[in-house]
Order: sequence, then structure tokens, then C-alpha cells
Amino acid sequence: MTEHEKAMRPEDITRLFVERSNAGDAAGVAELYEEDAVLAYPPGSQTVGREAIRALWEKVLAARPHFSPEEPLPTLVCGDIALTSTPPKDGSGARAQVVRRQADGSWLRVLDQPEFVPPGR
Repeated sequence: MTEHEKAMRPEDITRLFVERSNAGDAAGVAELYEEDAVLAYPPGSQTVGREAIRALWEKVLAARPHFSPEEPLPTLVCGDIALTSTPPKDGSGARAQVVRRQADGSWLRVLDQPEFVPPGR
């Protein structure tokens, strides 16, 4: 198994997601999530658990999409929980993630809402 860089700040997760996705590394993307994390994707549904998230990303990354880095908004931190978010470059809404600090000091996603679309769109 490949040893991946860990997210030592909540904001690192977005960068690592882009790097691993663009490399076609579904297992590496899944490692950014806690074992029982919830991903609100595909739109209108939920993918629950790291293994299901890995399987989903294998399908998505098979099409070789390209992801561009997005500048994170200020992170809100409360103890070992943080809220991260980015405004999509296409102006289509927002992305938000709840992340949790792990025992080793790294951060993993617990909840991931990759697409918010304003009402009426």
C-alpha cells in the first residue's frame, strides 16, 4: 500500500484531494475520509463509509476528469472539529466539509458536501 501524505491542517485536504484525483488514485482519495464518513454524492444521494467512497471514486476517476485547485475560504475550528469550504471557480454554489483531528494530529473528512446549489437553480 502506498504511503500518502497526511493532511496536517484542515485546508490540506482539498489540495490532497485534487492531487490524488488528478493522479487517478481512488484509494488515496478515500484515505482522506474517516471509516464511516458520509459523502453527499452523487447529487441527491449519499455514499457512506470509506470503502463505498473508494468504489465511487474508482468509477468517477475512470473517466479521467481534471480537477483544479480552489482557494479555500477561512476555516472554522472548534477543538478537534473544523468546517472547511471552497467557492467553486465556476460560481455554481459552494463546497463544504466537516473534518476531524485524528489521534496523530492529522485531519480527515467526516461529512463532505461537494456541491451546494442555491435554491431556484
